This record gives sequence, structure tokens and C-alpha cells, in this order.
Amino acid sequence: MATLRAFLKTMRPKQWTKNGILFAALVFDLKLLDTAYLLKTVAGFVLFCLISGVVYTVNDLADLEKDRQHPTKKLRPLPSGALTPGTAVAGAVVLALGSLIAGFWLNLQFAVILFGYLLLQLAYSFLLKNIVLLDVLAIATGFVLRVAAGAPLADAAISPWLYICTILLSLFLGLSKRRAELVSLQGEAENHRPILKDYNIYLLDQLIAMVTSSTVLAYALYTFSAPNLPPNYRMMLTIPFVIYGLFRYMYLIHAQNCTLAPDEVLLADRPSFANIALWGLTAIGILYIG
Repeated sequence: MATLRAFLKTMRPKQWTKNGILFAALVFDLKLLDTAYLLKTVAGFVLFCLISGVVYTVNDLADLEKDRQHPTKKLRPLPSGALTPGTAVAGAVVLALGSLIAGFWLNLQFAVILFGYLLLQLAYSFLLKNIVLLDVLAIATGFVLRVAAGAPLADAAISPWLYICTILLSLFLGLSKRRAELVSLQGEAENHRPILKDYNIYLLDQLIAMVTSSTVLAYALYTFSAPNLPPNYRMMLTIPFVIYGLFRYMYLIHAQNCTLAPDEVLLADRPSFANIALWGLTAIGILYIG
């Protein structure tokens, strides 16, 4: 039982919230209330969570020695010795094969995207995370693949604007995560993540500012130009939530010296969590009630 708990912890279930974006196609194609499509999307979400757990396990195996020197990562099951590498490898292989087989049974196009996501993440773990800028672009591509994976499950057509907004927002998340690592690790940053030697706070702040403004503009254009949205332009009422969410995170890192990654802020900062919830409720209300 202790080994199972350690393996589950290695899979990082707290990070699975990122896979929630898989529901975007279902929601924005107005099929949230269709039970058949909803169940297929939920199944796809579960499979993406399992594949994500496989990727986190592989990543911890690849960074085992570095994590043992990290102030917080050394407490993870693999670096601490609570989970043996052999058990982790066996568990990851079984989960990966089982998830892919289930994916092919669920939907062929979905399974191809799921497999592509796994290959991308493995490439990231062993190569791309060590190449400046390509590391954050790989993170952003992972989010785009999540959105794309939800489309065949809901038999939906996704607006190109949604892909643009997704890649810009995920670039914001990736760049902000790099900034948080630089600040929290300070002089030891590159010892724990070598790619950080190629970044500095000024560069990241410039990139984040560019991506932030682009995200707001792209989302604003999406709310009144996407063909699958209500023609009354009420979706524009959700723009303030996006602006506040981005501004709130910028406030936390610059005024409150927060060193948490954006996905951790979502769970730890109540105003940010409430803002996301209100955005979701407002968007669903506009789409389904009018």
C-alpha cells in the first residue's frame, strides 16, 4: 500500500488540473449537456491524466540525481527512496500501454493525439527541456494537443482562435514557471535545471509582458469573431476575468514576491481560483442560456 501511495504521488495528481482544458471542445461546441459526448470526454480526460502521470514518473527517473540535490524535490518518492526506480519503470510502462490501448478503443484520432502527446513529453524530458525557448514552446504545444484531443471526442470543430489563445496562455504559464524557478532557486538555479543558465529575470519579464498583451488581445478577438459563439457578443463579458487573472498573477510575483508556478497559484490563491470559477460559470451561462 505504501508503494502504491508513493507511485501515485510520483504521478502528481495535483498537476492533472491542466488536463481540464480537454473539455474546451465539448463546452464551446455546445455539447456539454450531451451525455454520450460528455462521458467520452471524461474518459479522455482520465486517460490524459494517466499519461501525464507516466510522463511525470519518467521525468523524475531522468532527473533522479539532480532532484536529490534540490531543496524540495528531494522529498519526492523517487529521490527520497520511498519508491524504487524499478517499480517506477514497471508502473509507467503498464500505465502507458494500458492508456494507449484504451485510447484506441475510445477514438482513433484521439489515440493518435494522445500518443503524440506522450512522444512530445518524452522528447521534452530527455532533450527539449535543455534547449532554450524550445522548452517553453514544447510546454505550450502540450496544451494545444490537449485541446485538439477533446475535439474528436465531442465530434466538434474548434475555432482557430481557441488554439491561438491556448498557445499564448500556455506560453505565459511556461515562461512564468521559469521565472519562479529562477527566483526561488537563485544562485543554485542552473544546478537544478541547467536550461536556467540561458534565462534571466529581465528576459523572462520581457517575454511575459509580450505574451500577456498578446493573450488579452487574442482572447478579445476570439470573443466576437469565433463562428461558434453566440452572435450577440455577450462572450465579451468574460474578457475582464482573463485580464484580472493575468494581472493577479503579475501582482503576486512582482508585488508579493510569489515564487509559485502559475498552476500552483491557481490552487493556493483564493482570488485566482474564484476568478477562474467565475469565468467558467459566466462562459457556460452565455453559451447555454444566452
